[in-house]
Amino acid sequence: MRIGLVSGDPGHPVLAATTALLTSEHRVETLDPDAVDGAPERPADVYLLKSRTPRALALARALEGRGVPVVNTAAATTLCQDRTAMAEHAWRAGLPFAPTRTFATLAELADGPGLPGPVVVKSRHSRKQDLVARLDDGTQLRELAATRPQEPVVVQKFVPNSGWDHKLWAVDGRLFAALRRSELSPGGRGPDRPLALDALPAGWPDLVRRVGEVFALDVYGVDVIDAGGGAPLIVDINAFPGIRGQAGAPEALAELALRRAVQAADT
Repeated sequence: MRIGLVSGDPGHPVLAATTALLTSEHRVETLDPDAVDGAPERPADVYLLKSRTPRALALARALEGRGVPVVNTAAATTLCQDRTAMAEHAWRAGLPFAPTRTFATLAELADGPGLPGPVVVKSRHSRKQDLVARLDDGTQLRELAATRPQEPVVVQKFVPNSGWDHKLWAVDGRLFAALRRSELSPGGRGPDRPLALDALPAGWPDLVRRVGEVFALDVYGVDVIDAGGGAPLIVDINAFPGIRGQAGAPEALAELALRRAVQAADT
């Protein structure tokens, strides 16, 4: 089988480990979306869409238009890039997603009536080095708005919590978990802490799988905080995250790629 990676960084740990598992019997090819102008003449049997840039999404749509399976699909990945659409989609499905308001620009938010207490402000469009900040008052808001006034943003009420994010990942239904200091913490994130699945509150694994069903994702991450008493609150969903340092994740990804390739060949 020929397995394709849509990525500008094939050396990313999870991709490199998956490639190492596959190359003894299969061919792994990389498509850098910034270096190609469209789908190749002879596409691979399946592609793993790790990059989420506009060029990568356009390339994924072109591949799908030629009948090539892409994991995750371009549509599912695009949905997770827009935090407004993500929140609305989650609410319609009854998922416990953080209440989210959208503002056309950060300047518009700063010109408004003020903050209703501590909030978390995020870039509306998820991307590398996007904005995620806790704001406690109008002074902080105005200072932030001065740095990037035209940034489209979403606002979520800050929910008191332990300061640890539950990083929950899924690869074709197989779950992985870790604790990570919130990026809002004064000391920064720091390294992940391993977390056994049986240490999660009751119902959380089923919730993660439900997210995959609702968003039509095969490889994804769900950021959850404990809102009190084990009540989960989803604050973000990511298509094809890094899943660094999770034993078994490369194996699950390799198995998923091969299964999709075989399914495509049989149709």
